[in-house]
Amino acid sequence: EPEARAVGAPRAATAGSDPRFPRALSGPGMFADRTAPGADVHSLWRSARSARCEAKTCQTGEISTAEAAAQSHTARDAAVQTEQSKDAVQDFQQEVQVDYTGLLSFLQRVEDAVIKELNKNWKSHAFDGFEVNWTEQDETVLCLHTLSYPEAQDQNLQVTSVSWNATGSVIACSYGRLDDGDWSTEKSYVCTWNLDRRGLNPQHPDLVVDVPSSVMCLAFHPSQPSLIAGGLFSGELVVWDTSRTEDPVIWRTGMTDDTHTDPVYQVNWLPDTKHRNHARLLSVATDGKILVWREERDGRLALAEGFAIVAQQIPRSTRLKKVAWGEAAVGVTSLSFSHFDPGVFVVGVEGGYPLRCSAVAQAPALPRPGGSVPLRAPAELAFSPHAGPVYSVSCSPFHRQSCFLLPPSPRNLFLSCGTDGQVHLHSMLQTQPLFALQLSKKYLFCVCWSPVRPLVFAAASGEGVHLFDLARSMQKPTVSLKQSMSDCSVYCLEFNTKHTRLLAAGDAAGTVKVWQLSSDFTEQGPREMSHLEQLASEIMD
Repeated sequence: EPEARAVGAPRAATAGSDPRFPRALSGPGMFADRTAPGADVHSLWRSARSARCEAKTCQTGEISTAEAAAQSHTARDAAVQTEQSKDAVQDFQQEVQVDYTGLLSFLQRVEDAVIKELNKNWKSHAFDGFEVNWTEQDETVLCLHTLSYPEAQDQNLQVTSVSWNATGSVIACSYGRLDDGDWSTEKSYVCTWNLDRRGLNPQHPDLVVDVPSSVMCLAFHPSQPSLIAGGLFSGELVVWDTSRTEDPVIWRTGMTDDTHTDPVYQVNWLPDTKHRNHARLLSVATDGKILVWREERDGRLALAEGFAIVAQQIPRSTRLKKVAWGEAAVGVTSLSFSHFDPGVFVVGVEGGYPLRCSAVAQAPALPRPGGSVPLRAPAELAFSPHAGPVYSVSCSPFHRQSCFLLPPSPRNLFLSCGTDGQVHLHSMLQTQPLFALQLSKKYLFCVCWSPVRPLVFAAASGEGVHLFDLARSMQKPTVSLKQSMSDCSVYCLEFNTKHTRLLAAGDAAGTVKVWQLSSDFTEQGPREMSHLEQLASEIMD
């Protein structure tokens, strides 16, 4: 009878073949049903991994890897394939010998010839007009900063004036109103920003000074970076020290018989010839007075001297149209000193006339106005007028040591602009303008000559900022800059004399934009002074 076995199980061992199995029964009943327990094989690998606290997810050992950037473990740099021996260096040093006696003899022989050539080069004009430019070339005009004080803008105040301090790093602006409103009681501000400060916040000035009256004009001290003077709508003058945070006011005129009775539209610092460590302040206002103030120890500005523009004392000219001089307005709106003669200055008046004036004039102003100091009449010459009030004048900062009788030297030139939208280029030696440029259909509020290029000037209008390069065109601006997306009037601008590529402009929206000029407007070309003189001479002819 065949032997039975389970399906899939290993073949059963026969009796006697394995001592682990008992011998099979023989005879009847040798086959019987029996249930055997399952086989259990214990894993030695898992127990070993558990003892070492290792992961049990796989049966293979962890694979070790390493990265190598090179096949060798050491590296060495060598600039040359051969090394110079110390003996060769010593031999070379021993071979270098200087014949000092022969060198001295040679220098003595060529000394006269070298000095002669150096003197010739020193007197040469071959490189006149050229200056070393250490800055990178830039072909476009860029807006570097847009500064504002939100609290002043919330009151719809306008930027009435801007000024750079003596270092050229700090820009100040005054807030007020030039169109309408209650000027006499409206609060205003003076704000400053240091453009070199880290973390500059364009909408958070470094200093904010509250002023009880509208500030119409500003001027930083020419050598003391923290002093700034301002003229108010009330007629007062105030000097602030921006280094003092508690009470920055150090001098003021107060309201006296000497104080202006109309708004002050310009302030200038003047050197004090008697006291070198002191400075004087000059102010002009629409009351027709030009006043010079000196500082007092008690924090007061006292009147030192003054002038008055009186209609009857303005010299008449045969080339000017006949006007009723007694009825002409004499309010002074702007002033600019000649850069070659400190005794000569030009003023613009509300009647539309630029006037040449003398600081050494002795004729008394008639009728005599009240005050502690008698005023003098400075007007010497009236120029051809604009068709409206003159808002700004600017004397050329460039001059030559040439004969005064050879007009028109660049040192005798000045610019004027006004409400007629025209810019006039004048020579101080003749009444008619050298040329009149119709720049805008809107008012022109400011004109300013470049401090580095004789043929470049800027003008502020009701449409924006206009840059002129007379070497390119005398008919239209070279570049016109929009101060904002909307038609926003620009009231004031000023070049930075330290960082000559910077131009600041303030507008009716209460913002100050700092423009970086391209190299075309800051690098003087060869013989540019002669070009301006020739240009003016051709116009006269």
